[in-house]
Amino acid sequence: MFGSGNPEADLVVIGEGPGADEDAQGLPFVGRAGQLLTRMLASVDLAREEVYITNAVLCRPPGNRNPEADELAACAPFLADKLGVMQPKVILTLGSVATQALLRTKEPIGKLRGRLHQYGDAVLIPTFHPAFLLRNPGQDYKRMAWDDLKLAKREYDARRTR
Repeated sequence: MFGSGNPEADLVVIGEGPGADEDAQGLPFVGRAGQLLTRMLASVDLAREEVYITNAVLCRPPGNRNPEADELAACAPFLADKLGVMQPKVILTLGSVATQALLRTKEPIGKLRGRLHQYGDAVLIPTFHPAFLLRNPGQDYKRMAWDDLKLAKREYDARRTR
Protein backbone atom coordinates (compact mmCIF):
# COMPACT_ATOMS: atom_id res chain seq x y z
CA MET A 1 0.00 0.00 0.00
CA PHE A 2 1.55 3.25 -1.09
CA GLY A 3 -0.83 5.99 -0.01
CA SER A 4 -3.85 8.04 -0.98
CA GLY A 5 -4.84 11.63 -1.45
CA ASN A 6 -3.26 14.51 -3.29
CA PRO A 7 0.21 13.52 -4.58
CA GLU A 8 1.06 17.24 -4.84
CA ALA A 9 -0.03 17.99 -1.27
CA ASP A 10 1.95 20.37 0.91
CA LEU A 11 0.87 18.31 3.95
CA VAL A 12 1.70 14.61 4.24
CA VAL A 13 0.29 12.45 7.05
CA ILE A 14 2.35 9.37 7.95
CA GLY A 15 1.16 6.52 10.15
CA GLU A 16 2.96 3.32 11.12
CA GLY A 17 1.53 0.68 8.79
CA PRO A 18 -1.64 -0.81 7.37
CA GLY A 19 -4.10 -2.62 9.60
CA ALA A 20 -6.59 -5.30 8.58
CA ASP A 21 -9.10 -2.89 7.00
CA GLU A 22 -6.35 -1.06 5.13
CA ASP A 23 -4.80 -4.31 3.95
CA ALA A 24 -8.17 -5.51 2.65
CA GLN A 25 -8.98 -2.26 0.82
CA GLY A 26 -5.46 -1.30 -0.26
CA LEU A 27 -5.85 2.21 1.16
CA PRO A 28 -4.38 3.79 4.30
CA PHE A 29 -6.52 4.76 7.27
CA VAL A 30 -9.92 3.41 6.24
CA GLY A 31 -10.89 1.62 9.48
CA ARG A 32 -12.00 3.17 12.77
CA ALA A 33 -8.69 4.99 13.20
CA GLY A 34 -9.03 6.30 9.64
CA GLN A 35 -12.52 7.58 10.33
CA LEU A 36 -11.16 9.42 13.37
CA LEU A 37 -8.27 10.78 11.29
CA THR A 38 -10.76 12.14 8.75
CA ARG A 39 -12.67 13.90 11.56
CA MET A 40 -9.40 15.19 13.06
CA LEU A 41 -8.36 16.71 9.74
CA ALA A 42 -11.82 18.20 9.24
CA SER A 43 -11.61 19.81 12.69
CA VAL A 44 -8.82 22.04 11.33
CA ASP A 45 -10.53 22.56 7.96
CA LEU A 46 -8.51 20.00 6.01
CA ALA A 47 -10.10 17.43 3.74
CA ARG A 48 -8.52 14.01 3.24
CA GLU A 49 -8.38 14.75 -0.48
CA GLU A 50 -6.29 17.87 0.22
CA VAL A 51 -3.48 15.96 1.97
CA TYR A 52 -1.51 12.82 1.17
CA ILE A 53 -1.75 9.92 3.64
CA THR A 54 0.77 7.08 3.79
CA ASN A 55 2.60 4.83 6.26
CA ALA A 56 6.14 4.18 7.41
CA VAL A 57 5.84 0.55 6.29
CA LEU A 58 3.98 -0.57 3.19
CA CYS A 59 2.88 -4.04 4.34
CA ARG A 60 0.83 -5.12 7.33
CA PRO A 61 3.05 -6.73 9.96
CA PRO A 62 1.90 -10.21 11.05
CA GLY A 63 -0.67 -10.15 13.83
CA ASN A 64 -0.98 -6.37 13.41
CA ARG A 65 2.07 -5.90 15.64
CA ASN A 66 4.25 -2.81 15.49
CA PRO A 67 6.73 -2.89 12.61
CA GLU A 68 10.17 -4.11 13.59
CA ALA A 69 13.39 -2.20 12.93
CA ASP A 70 14.31 -4.28 9.87
CA GLU A 71 10.83 -3.77 8.37
CA LEU A 72 11.04 -0.02 8.90
CA ALA A 73 14.55 0.00 7.42
CA ALA A 74 13.39 -1.98 4.36
CA CYS A 75 10.59 0.54 3.66
CA ALA A 76 12.53 3.69 4.60
CA PRO A 77 14.05 4.25 1.12
CA PHE A 78 10.59 4.09 -0.49
CA LEU A 79 9.19 6.65 1.96
CA ALA A 80 12.25 8.90 1.61
CA ASP A 81 12.01 8.76 -2.19
CA LYS A 82 8.28 9.51 -2.06
CA LEU A 83 8.83 12.50 0.22
CA GLY A 84 11.74 13.65 -1.94
CA VAL A 85 9.56 13.70 -5.04
CA MET A 86 6.55 15.22 -3.29
CA GLN A 87 8.52 17.83 -1.32
CA PRO A 88 5.84 18.49 1.29
CA LYS A 89 6.13 21.55 3.45
CA VAL A 90 4.56 19.91 6.52
CA ILE A 91 4.68 16.28 7.69
CA LEU A 92 2.28 15.12 10.41
CA THR A 93 3.43 11.84 11.94
CA LEU A 94 0.90 9.70 13.78
CA GLY A 95 2.28 7.81 16.75
CA SER A 96 5.68 6.83 18.03
CA VAL A 97 6.55 4.29 15.32
CA ALA A 98 6.32 6.73 12.39
CA THR A 99 7.74 9.63 14.38
CA GLN A 100 10.73 7.70 15.71
CA ALA A 101 11.44 6.21 12.27
CA LEU A 102 11.51 9.59 10.52
CA LEU A 103 13.38 11.42 13.27
CA ARG A 104 15.70 8.44 13.91
CA THR A 105 15.22 8.57 17.64
CA LYS A 106 13.97 6.38 20.48
CA GLU A 107 12.46 9.31 22.36
CA PRO A 108 8.79 8.65 23.26
CA ILE A 109 5.99 10.38 21.41
CA GLY A 110 4.94 12.18 24.60
CA LYS A 111 8.26 14.07 24.58
CA LEU A 112 8.39 14.61 20.82
CA ARG A 113 4.88 15.95 20.26
CA GLY A 114 3.90 19.56 20.77
CA ARG A 115 6.88 21.03 18.92
CA LEU A 116 8.34 21.38 15.45
CA HIS A 117 11.10 19.14 14.10
CA GLN A 118 13.03 19.60 10.90
CA TYR A 119 12.87 16.86 8.26
CA GLY A 120 14.77 17.96 5.18
CA ASP A 121 13.07 21.13 3.95
CA ALA A 122 9.82 20.20 5.70
CA VAL A 123 8.67 20.74 9.24
CA LEU A 124 7.59 17.54 11.02
CA ILE A 125 4.91 17.63 13.69
CA PRO A 126 4.34 14.47 15.75
CA THR A 127 1.04 13.60 17.37
CA PHE A 128 -0.72 10.60 18.81
CA HIS A 129 -1.97 7.88 16.48
CA PRO A 130 -5.78 7.88 16.08
CA ALA A 131 -5.89 4.21 17.17
CA PHE A 132 -4.16 5.22 20.42
CA LEU A 133 -6.76 7.95 20.93
CA LEU A 134 -9.55 5.42 20.41
CA ARG A 135 -8.00 3.08 23.00
CA ASN A 136 -7.49 5.91 25.55
CA PRO A 137 -10.68 8.01 25.39
CA GLY A 138 -10.72 9.16 29.02
CA GLN A 139 -7.26 10.70 29.00
CA ASP A 140 -6.15 14.20 28.05
CA TYR A 141 -4.56 12.86 24.85
CA LYS A 142 -7.34 14.18 22.60
CA ARG A 143 -6.70 17.75 23.76
CA MET A 144 -2.98 17.32 23.11
CA ALA A 145 -3.67 15.87 19.66
CA TRP A 146 -6.00 18.81 18.94
CA ASP A 147 -3.16 21.20 19.90
CA ASP A 148 -0.82 19.30 17.55
CA LEU A 149 -3.34 19.51 14.72
CA LYS A 150 -3.76 23.25 15.22
CA LEU A 151 0.04 23.62 15.12
CA ALA A 152 0.19 21.58 11.91
CA LYS A 153 -2.56 23.69 10.35
CA ARG A 154 -0.81 26.95 11.30
CA GLU A 155 2.44 25.71 9.75
CA TYR A 156 0.59 24.45 6.68
CA ASP A 157 -1.16 27.79 6.15
CA ALA A 158 2.02 29.79 6.73
CA ARG A 159 4.21 27.66 4.44
CA ARG A 160 1.70 27.39 1.57
CA THR A 161 2.00 31.10 0.96
CA ARG A 162 5.79 30.94 0.57
